[in-house]
Amino acid sequence: MECANQRVILHVLLVLKVLEEPQFSGRPVLVYASSIGGYTFTQLLIHITQRPKEHADLSQRVIGHIYDSLVVGTLEHMAIGLGKTLLPSFEGLVKNIVLFYFWLFKTQTADFYDNSVRVFHNSPITAPALFFFCENDALCDPVAMEKTIDLWRKRGVAVESRKWKESIHAAHMRCHREEYLSTLERFLNSLPVSSLKAKM
Repeated sequence: MECANQRVILHVLLVLKVLEEPQFSGRPVLVYASSIGGYTFTQLLIHITQRPKEHADLSQRVIGHIYDSLVVGTLEHMAIGLGKTLLPSFEGLVKNIVLFYFWLFKTQTADFYDNSVRVFHNSPITAPALFFFCENDALCDPVAMEKTIDLWRKRGVAVESRKWKESIHAAHMRCHREEYLSTLERFLNSLPVSSLKAKM
């Protein structure tokens, strides 16, 4: 897990370097993260919070962020979700193995995850956000998702969301194409996209 975390951090540092290259440094940024991509983006947020002066410009350049099927909830919810997703016939066994793994490597898993959740909840980026999620997603606890949305709204972030009763993890656009695209288009039209186009 530690090696995987280090690889993610190396990728994040590479993305930060590219975003701050002279040819990109003045351009607006639109974030789109799906599923575990939200975790990767959170590692970028952690780096920004650790060096706020160094990356203040990047935080201000984000004009919006979109999250589709974030993996969110307790570690137990995540373990159950992995069991249902990977090996439904052995759901209980997978759940217990994953929870044991989280316990065994607590500092590299559970503690790391808890810190990531804290940083995401208090994200230094306060641009408008859009969340897509559903009630039957084994990897995205809808109650935890709604709490995150409520927390961001209380912090003054303009948040839009689209929740379905039934859908498929990271496949909402395929399952609910028209609703997904119309919600996405409405959100994008609410952003200062003209400034984005002008810079391209």
